[in-house]
Amino acid sequence: MKAIIRTQYGSPDVLELVDIERPVPAKREVLVRVEAAGVDIGVWHLMTGLPTMARIALGARRPRLPGLGTELAGVVEGVGADVTRFRIGDSVFGAGRGAFAEYAIASEDKLASRPAGVTAQQAAASAVSGVTAVQALDAGRVAAGQRVLVLGASGGVGSFVVQIAKALGAHVTGVASTSKLESVRALGADEVIDYTTTDATDGSQRYDLIVDMGGNRPLAVLRRALGPRGRAVIVGGEDGGGRVLGGFQRSMFAGLASAVRRQRVVGLVSLTTTADLLRVGELLASGTMTSRVDGVYPLTQTADAIRRLEARHVRGKLVIDLGLGKLAEK
Repeated sequence: MKAIIRTQYGSPDVLELVDIERPVPAKREVLVRVEAAGVDIGVWHLMTGLPTMARIALGARRPRLPGLGTELAGVVEGVGADVTRFRIGDSVFGAGRGAFAEYAIASEDKLASRPAGVTAQQAAASAVSGVTAVQALDAGRVAAGQRVLVLGASGGVGSFVVQIAKALGAHVTGVASTSKLESVRALGADEVIDYTTTDATDGSQRYDLIVDMGGNRPLAVLRRALGPRGRAVIVGGEDGGGRVLGGFQRSMFAGLASAVRRQRVVGLVSLTTTADLLRVGELLASGTMTSRVDGVYPLTQTADAIRRLEARHVRGKLVIDLGLGKLAEK
């Protein structure tokens, strides 16, 4: 099969399109013929090996697993001996290993059936980012009538947070750059703030919940924009903190900083589960949430898609579609 791999950490230049053996599922695993794969920020971390603390799990000097890509949607091609929830031919979506390939492996408990009417592109774009958004709002204990500030509202996770929070009855303020404000407003945000001209966390407005996607604002800055019993949820961390910890240092220290305060700052560790995938599927099927796909690329242009993600030019999500174009040498 054709697959995108990397044998070293680095920029998108390290990615290669190669022929490799089709993987074989273990007892509780599923082999998925990939129709579409989402390009989430986790792909960038896996590709670069940054922050370097992540290499404890990924491989100290080079990646232990050459494949890349997590979010996927496709059709079950094979099942392990102990798999009970899926059969060959089922349409599924979720989190797998090496999703930038014609076939990928996923654990049974990280997959859900793809609802009728939801395309493979929509499902793949939400398989990790949508689940992260659901879990972020759970951690923030969002409720109807609350004032919610979404930092990074135009991105993969942020675009879902805006939609779900609004559907739950919150008053949502989305923060993004000038060129992305209208796209955030179109997601349903009640107010939008241009971070290039206005500091949304200057304390002039107070919020019941702040969801911060991958920024580098100090915890004290988030606190000044929270109400007396407000909560902030930190999702990911791409900025600040150096090569070792990256922006994840805020999440690591959030719990300690909240121990003696009524305000709470939570560092989210998101893990894809069947239950949350089913929730995301329901939101997509009902139209409550839409996957904002800003670009679709064939497998041969995966590096280009990641370069665009890296440059932060994306509104919503990018998707690799395995049905587009002809694969090299095929």
